[in-house]
Parts: sequence; C-alpha cells; structure tokens
Amino acid sequence: MGAAERAFAAALLASAVTLAPVRAEEALRPTYANVNLEASRGCLNPKERRALVESGAVLRLAAAVHAVRGMVPGTLVRARLCHRGEGMAYVLTVLGHDGKVTRVTVDAVKGTLVGER
Repeated sequence: MGAAERAFAAALLASAVTLAPVRAEEALRPTYANVNLEASRGCLNPKERRALVESGAVLRLAAAVHAVRGMVPGTLVRARLCHRGEGMAYVLTVLGHDGKVTRVTVDAVKGTLVGER
C-alpha cells in the first residue's frame, strides 16, 4: 500500500470515527438521583458517569487517557466507565498508529493501567 493510499485510508477512517456517534453501551434501566451505582452491573450511562466524575469518586476521562498515553499510543475511539470487581474502571478502545485496535482498562480511581488486550 502506497503512501497516498495509506493517507486516504487514514482520512476515511478519521472521518468515519468523527461522524459516527460514540456511545456507551447502556442498559435499558431508569436512572434516578438516589440510585445505588454499586448495586448495578455493567457500564454506566453518560448521566451516571457525569455524576460520579463531578462528585470526585472517579477520575475524569482525560486523566485516565493521559495516564496511559505513553504506553498505548494511538487515537481513542471509544471510552466507557464500567464496574470492575470492587471498583470502577475506564475501558478505552484505542486505534494504534499501526492500525491495530487495543482495549485498555484503567483504574478509574487511581489512574493506573489494569489490563490491555
């Protein structure tokens, strides 16, 4: 693949990622201000995530991304805040510069890399 074809493919992928809405996988459940988030399972919806970030219970997404930027270079294409064991973790999907997709798990409280695949 020539340089021009690679540039075109990268531009096409970038436009597709930009135009496609990136949404967390949300369970169909009602959200209330007094919901016990620890009792629910899976990933949080945007409203639940915002509430935890604003309360200071978890790091902001930017801090989690910054914590692993040097270890996993590439473009962030998806981010979710999910329950993991006894705590919370950001599950980040990164498109590497080499075209490989990597899923990274970052502890949402400490900002440390928990897993990568």
